[in-house]
Amino acid sequence: MPHLTLEYSANLADAQNIGQLCNTLVQCLDAQRDGEQRVYPLGGIRVRALRCEQYCIADGRADAAFLHANLKIGAGRSEAVKKATGDALFALLKQHFATEFDQHGLALSLELGEFSEAGTWKHNNLHARFKT
Repeated sequence: MPHLTLEYSANLADAQNIGQLCNTLVQCLDAQRDGEQRVYPLGGIRVRALRCEQYCIADGRADAAFLHANLKIGAGRSEAVKKATGDALFALLKQHFATEFDQHGLALSLELGEFSEAGTWKHNNLHARFKT
């Protein structure tokens, strides 16, 4: 963990723009610290984007767009760490889409939820790759 899923309207951005955003968000998650400790293991970070071709926003105007980010993290982090992560990610989203926000109707949102270890299955060799 963390896993960040972006859902966005097809009229918001092209694949290159969203790809750049994904890379920036990975760097942001990797940079999170609690004191000197890394908050999220690099091998657990996932950012994915789902382009929504079918959508209707508010009154249906063609120039309205959205992006909703859903961050899921493992349970046990402090409220301060969760707030710092959310604040950092949301600031990047707002910065990335500042021009679109100024020119069109745009709804940006971010939700943070916690996974419990019960009810999750994992098979992952990425953590071991980053310990060397």
